[in-house]
Order: sequence, then C-alpha cells, then structure tokens
Amino acid sequence: MSPTSPVRRLRLGMPRRVFSQILLMQLAIAAGVVVLATGLFLAPLSDQLDDQAMRRALAIAQTTAAVPQIAEDLQHTPPSVDGPVQQAAERIRKASGAEYVVVMDVRGTRWSHTEPQEVGGHVSTDPSDALAGRDVMEIDNGTLGRSARGKVPLRDGGDRIVGAVSVGIEYDSVRARLIHAIPGLFAYAGGALAVGALAAWLISRRVQRQTRDLAFSDISALLSEREAMLHGIREGVVALDRAGLVRLLNDEAQRLLGIGEEAVGRSPDEALGEGRTSDVLAGRVTGTDLVTVRGQRVLVVNRMPTDDGGAVATLRDRTELEQLGRELDSTHGLIDALRAQDHEHANRMHTLLGLLELEMYDDAVEFVGEVVGDHRATAEQVTEKIGDPLLAALLVGKATVAAERGVALGISEGTRLPDRLVDPRGLVTVVGNLVDNALDAVAGTPHARVEVELRTEGRSAVLRVRDTGPGVPAEQRELIFTEGWSTKKPPAHGKRGIGLSLVRRLAERQGGGASVSDADGGGAEFTVVLPEALTEAELEPALAAPAQSTAEKETR
Repeated sequence: MSPTSPVRRLRLGMPRRVFSQILLMQLAIAAGVVVLATGLFLAPLSDQLDDQAMRRALAIAQTTAAVPQIAEDLQHTPPSVDGPVQQAAERIRKASGAEYVVVMDVRGTRWSHTEPQEVGGHVSTDPSDALAGRDVMEIDNGTLGRSARGKVPLRDGGDRIVGAVSVGIEYDSVRARLIHAIPGLFAYAGGALAVGALAAWLISRRVQRQTRDLAFSDISALLSEREAMLHGIREGVVALDRAGLVRLLNDEAQRLLGIGEEAVGRSPDEALGEGRTSDVLAGRVTGTDLVTVRGQRVLVVNRMPTDDGGAVATLRDRTELEQLGRELDSTHGLIDALRAQDHEHANRMHTLLGLLELEMYDDAVEFVGEVVGDHRATAEQVTEKIGDPLLAALLVGKATVAAERGVALGISEGTRLPDRLVDPRGLVTVVGNLVDNALDAVAGTPHARVEVELRTEGRSAVLRVRDTGPGVPAEQRELIFTEGWSTKKPPAHGKRGIGLSLVRRLAERQGGGASVSDADGGGAEFTVVLPEALTEAELEPALAAPAQSTAEKETR
C-alpha cells in the first residue's frame, strides 16, 4: 500500500483571534436585528393591507349609496341586465377598480352584479346588518371567491332604507401588494445588514490594532503574567490614569506607602495626604531618582508618562541602603581624619621626644595637655550641636584638616541638628563639598576662617557655610553650580567643577535648592535648603537621652 498524505480535519468552532471573534459576534447581532426587524414589520403588514382594502371597499360602497338616482331607480325599475341600476353600478366598478359593486333591495335581491346572470338572484352572504342601517367591513367568500367587502345601507330621499350596496375588492390583489412589498423590504434589510457588516468590520479592525491581533487566551495569559509580575517584584509600582487617579497598586507599593486597595480610584493627595510624596507621584515635581520620605522609609521615585496620558511610578526602598551608607561614610570619615592627622602627629611626637631628651618634663606634660585639650574641645563643641554621628565625625575631621592648612573651622552658635536625618549620606556630601570649597577659598589668606551653621525649620534642614575668602562675583553665582565650571586649575588625576554641581543636584533632588551670596564682613555664604530632610518628630524622645547625658556631664 502506498503511503497517503494525512487528511486534515475541518475544525469548527469560534476563531481564536479577538478581531475574528468580535467581527463574527457583531455580524451575528446585526443579522439577528435585521431579521427581527423584518419579521416585526411583515407580521402586521398583512393585517394592515386587509384593513386598507376593507376601508377602500367601504368608501366605494358609501360613495355609491350616496347617489340619489340609484335609490330611485331601485324603487321604480325591475332588476335587469340593461337596467339603470346595473349600468350605474358597472360604471362605478370600472372607475374604482373594485371586483364588484352589488346593489340589492331589502329582500336581498341583486339589482346589479359583475356577472349578468347573477342579476335578479339572491345575494350569497347575509345582508341583514347593512339593511339594519349598519356599515360592515369584512373578509368573506362569495360567488366571486374571497374578497375584502364593504356593505352600507341604501336610503331614499326620505332617509328610508330601501336596500344596500355591497362592494368587494379582490383579495388576490391584496396578497399581490404584500408579495410586491417583500422584495423592497428585503432590499432595505440587505442594505442595513451591509452597513452593519461594514461598521462591524471597521470596529473589529480598530480592536485588532489596539489588541495587536492577540487571542483572548493570549490576553488572559498576559494579564495573569502581569499580575504575577507586579505583585512578585520587590519594587513598588503605582499606575495613574489621565485624570491623575490611582488605578493600580502592587503589594510592594502598598507596603512602602502604607496604604491599601482603598486608594485605587483616588488621587495621590486623597490617598496619601499633601506632601512631597504626593507631589512626586502626581508629577508636580519632576526629575529622576527623586528622594522622598513616607513615614520612616526613605523612597526613591521615578515617574514615567504613558501613551494614554497617565503615568507609572516606581518606588524603591533606600532605608537599609542609607543605614549601610551611613556606616560606610563613618568609616571613610574616620580614615580621612586619621590621614589628616598623620603629619601633625609625627611632628608632635618629635617635639615630645625632644622635650623628654632635654629633660624638660614639665614642658612635655604641658604640651601633651594642650594637644589633648584642643582635640577634646573641638569634638565636644561639635557633638553638642550636631546630633548625627556621621556628620559630627565629618566636621571633626574637617576641623583637623583646616587646622593643618592654617584655617579656623568653627560651628555657629545657632547650630542645632538632631539625629533624625532622612538622608545623612546626602547631607554629608553637601557639607563636605561646601567646606572643602571654603577651605580652598581662604587657604593662605590672613585670618582665614570658615563657619558652618546647621539648623532646622520644621522637617527642613538649612545649611550655611561662610568663609572670609574673596567671595563670588554676582555674574558667576549661577555658573559655579554648572558641572565642569571652575576657576581653579584641574589636577592631573581628574577634573574640577563637580562638587558644587553635585551639591545643587542633591538639593534639588530632595525638592530644595542651593544658592550663594555675600557674607557679612566679606567672603561668600553658601545656603542649602533641604525640605523634609528630617524624619517625623516621634523620634525626638530617643534623642533626649543623649542630650540629657551631656547636660548631666556638664553639671558634674
């Protein structure tokens, strides 16, 4: 037996594509509506045509009975094929297109008929209603077959009933009108179906483009995958519609923001309350990697617009990274301070050794006391005013570096900063860059001094760094914050013009700003404002213990 190719079986059923299914469903709906409308139109059409035929027959009968001569001839002439009644009735029948016009007397004897041999005979249907003075409309069978009939009484000049007039409309003509109307009706129905099919095709094509010709099963699978992905990733996702209302929240976003499903359908302001987090989600604050605070969490937010006018915002939790960065920066600060003291320490050891060799023991003890006292005074001055240990360590180290360069680094009397910083690493970067620039500006000048002021206004932190250097010309006060711009010669290992641009970028990323002005007494004063730089005030009781310990030490 020779091998035969497999026979493909015809698979019946709904197509898989959304486009095809919607097209078929719309065509089925359009066809059903057309068939239903046609049926509803045809159902009463036959009754309407019957009623029209009966009313027409009745009108012809009434017109015939209204001719006075017919009633007079009926009373004074015998029924005859050539009689005046027969002639008048035939003339009316031909003029009106009726099937017959029959005039009868009160006994039911015909005085006129379409077929002459029927003249003088008795009518085939009961004329009692018409002879009783009532108009009659009916569909009935007679000697000429089935017809639509109208019967009226015939009265003489004295309004006395002397007979009746019966007019019939051939029923076949009524049926012919019905049959004649059906092709036109079907033509209209076909046109309506064609228009509906075209509209269905256009709508289906639009759906096909919007769904990218996917099957319902594919769309269902994509939705399931999206749900699994959104609720499985460790990054918060918030989707907003074109009206700015929340339309999607994954589990991580609910955890980070501290809200639930009730936020869906509400604006960020309604769901979170007014604040920087709401401003970032709503798009009122723009930029990348925007830092914001929600409760005790430090969040990094990026917002991306969508094609439909909405937006999708992603949230990353930086709380743990901030803690690790804080520990790392503390280590770096300690290393920088040790490196700065390296040369000075060697000189002091040499001095101490010389005093001991010269047996100047009292001077050696005094020298050691002065060195230790200076360092202790500087450290206590900083820690009393700066609650954050990372920032305090930085300023202690910078004070040592400044002393080596012949610059006095002081902390302003108005400085007060509790240990509630949201982004201590960012503030360390800002303070470090501004102090370094100030030291560079005043190094080598007489009576060189740099003063640092850190204070809070609500949850905002305000930093001012003043120096006694030459200051910054007014025309350059914006240029100095441009990346790569510097008046100093770049070192061989890198480039300058990064520090101040970084300071402004960090400040603006947190919704604040950086500026420079003239300091009192000459020099420059840099001001940086960081909104929401501190966490909620509920942490203040925890800060009271260290402050109280310090106060107790002073009283002792």
